[in-house]
Amino acid sequence: MEVDFLLIGQGLAGTVLSFRLMEANKTFVIVDLPQENQSSRIAAGLYNPVTGKKMVKTWMADQLFPEIEPFYERMEKFLGRKFLYKRNIYRPFLSVEEQNEWMGHSGDPGMQQYFEKIVQRPLFEEVQNPYGGILLKNSGFLDIHMLLDEYSGFLISKGCLKQEKFEEELLDLRSTEVKYKDIKAKAIIYCNGLGALNSKFFNKLPFAPVKGEILDLEQDFTPDTIINRGVFRISLENGLKRVGSTYSWHDLETGPTERAKNELLEKLQKLIKKKDSKVIIHKSGVRPATKDRKPLLGKHPEHESVYIFNGLGAKGVSLAPYFSKMMVELLLEGNEPQKEVNINRVK
Repeated sequence: MEVDFLLIGQGLAGTVLSFRLMEANKTFVIVDLPQENQSSRIAAGLYNPVTGKKMVKTWMADQLFPEIEPFYERMEKFLGRKFLYKRNIYRPFLSVEEQNEWMGHSGDPGMQQYFEKIVQRPLFEEVQNPYGGILLKNSGFLDIHMLLDEYSGFLISKGCLKQEKFEEELLDLRSTEVKYKDIKAKAIIYCNGLGALNSKFFNKLPFAPVKGEILDLEQDFTPDTIINRGVFRISLENGLKRVGSTYSWHDLETGPTERAKNELLEKLQKLIKKKDSKVIIHKSGVRPATKDRKPLLGKHPEHESVYIFNGLGAKGVSLAPYFSKMMVELLLEGNEPQKEVNINRVK
């Protein structure tokens, strides 16, 4: 089988990049063992333009966010299934001072495209929001599990996905191509998250794995709006509410923990007045984050046909559409990725 590209991993990175390649009329095969991309499958899928305790625009928001919804909407149309949910995010204020600070931000033209309105009184009686809050827009969540399942079904039907463990020792690098088992390709691209740490080509890259845990629970109060302060709370299509997420650089292999569950429930109680919650699902995954929290894109410095598209971390849904386009420009036109994400930044 001869194709343009061999991709390793069909998590979010491999899915988004391969779809971009397909849009560019390029052929590919993905090698992926589904149980090895759990970080994508348990991710909440939130995309949020204003984040952090200080409520600042997320890194490169003005470049990233125009790409997000149009890209996933094209995937929805192509697959004939819905998995993108555009939702406002409501972030309660903690004080009058914070309320006043945001009233000042309301005149900032750089922020206006990201917030719907500022409310100075409680917007929801079920939420702890005596000082009102800010209602963000250009936000929502992606049902990543649905996307990966639907796309893998399509790939299997076209013979483009081999659901098996990638055995790097069988990879044969030649001057103008790569050969793996019965596959010949012009290049190989590692999109396999933390699996890249096991590769002889990319095991020195500055990954900093971060464990995250989320809860799906039953609880009355089903707003269309995502509530986000300390934790996020999303009303899912199945009637459950998703609450997350924790961040831990320890206990990466222990699976879901009671400590994280209690932490999430305590933060939820500070956000939502209702106490009648019942945990139905508790999941954990390890994100392929990096030390500087920037993705890893680029060509191996010594091997012309070896590339990586990886390190999307906790904000993969936001990062993948824009940087996959940058990656395709590298693969097809030789345009180097910007310095902040280029693997040549690592010395």
